[in-house]
Amino acid sequence: MISDRSVKVGICGLGTVGSGTLSLIQQNFEEISTRARAAIEVVHIGARRDNPTCDTSDIRISRDIFEVARDPQVDVLVELIGGIEPAKTLLLEAIANGKHVVTANKALIAEHGNELFRAAEEQGVFLSFDAAVAGAIPVIGALREGLAANQIRSVAGIINGTANFILTEMRDHGRVFEDVLREAQAKGYAEADPTFDVEGVDTAHKLTILASIAFGIPLKFDEVFTEGIGHLQRIDVQFAEELGYGVKHLGIARRVDEGVEIRVHPTLISHDVLLAHVDGVMNAIWIDGDASGPTLFYGAGAGSLPTASAVVADIVEIARNIEADGIMKPHLGVVQEDQKDLQVLPISECITGYYMRITALDKPGVMLSISRILTDAGVSIDAMIQKEAEPGASHVPLVLITSPAKEAILEKAVAKLEALEEVVEPVIRIRVEDLEK
Repeated sequence: MISDRSVKVGICGLGTVGSGTLSLIQQNFEEISTRARAAIEVVHIGARRDNPTCDTSDIRISRDIFEVARDPQVDVLVELIGGIEPAKTLLLEAIANGKHVVTANKALIAEHGNELFRAAEEQGVFLSFDAAVAGAIPVIGALREGLAANQIRSVAGIINGTANFILTEMRDHGRVFEDVLREAQAKGYAEADPTFDVEGVDTAHKLTILASIAFGIPLKFDEVFTEGIGHLQRIDVQFAEELGYGVKHLGIARRVDEGVEIRVHPTLISHDVLLAHVDGVMNAIWIDGDASGPTLFYGAGAGSLPTASAVVADIVEIARNIEADGIMKPHLGVVQEDQKDLQVLPISECITGYYMRITALDKPGVMLSISRILTDAGVSIDAMIQKEAEPGASHVPLVLITSPAKEAILEKAVAKLEALEEVVEPVIRIRVEDLEK
């Protein structure tokens, strides 16, 4: 039953997600309001221009988005303009005016969330951000509530559809990175400037948020190790397949004895793991809890309606809390006092297995020299492919999968390998992750 009370919403930004959010509220008004126990009404929109796909005939429109933050009628401000500024100033002003806020802005939360959460706590308002990570996949709610009884051991996610699409095409059709990127841009999967997607910045923003909730630590975007996929070659994707691995661009956060690892990079994962079979633009997040064991969340990680679904879910949660006691309690769900000092380990201290492709002269004794260097470093070889030299070629690729080793140790071993006269090109390395260890 819908309450006689209403929750009045202001939306800032009427682009892809903003228009989707408005349309979803209008289309599913009865269901949404019943679940919220209050009528959800959009009363004010801040947007630089109209969107012809939306019905805004009965809604106040302002070209100045700050008018929405100052509107005394608005209970919940939804920020969907993206970027850092003016979004940050907008949210701070809305919070100062006692409004609850919802955002899908992962960059803003990852880089300035600590400040925003403090402001919301001081004002006693809700700052909700479930839509900032993985679109329609309710992973933040799962970490914060559904898996609340667990000590989370690790989180690993394919949380950027553009990068996943590119790697899927390179694997399935043997295409080169640059060619697939152009197609991704043509299809609207990648921006004209794809840097955030292919260099891992977008994934790092999302992983920062997931790690904060999973481990109860402050948001630490500046300490996330980030490596993109632009340097990957199709030959390495193909060799990985021969060895029983898929190459995915993963965000990985893991609790270890020394602190936490938070890293983004191309990763080989075994075909035996479900995450290896998440293809195209889809997203998936693998979470390992001490009680639950491994769980996998899969779905659309971006797009108008998938992201709008998460935005509206945040609005519904706020409305329910208001209806429950009339006073909104801060709902940060992020920092635990006893976890504030957990160290984020530098990548040099992280331990993983490694895929290595060594291009060496085709002559006796080369493999022995390579094995000796790795053995002296304490790194063993778990699997190997040694191809025959192409007709007329003087060198061959040697492909290895190593046992887990500390990154700093492997760096020294690689330097020694590249110093060998028989090794004619830089050694190609991709980390290998055993998610089930």
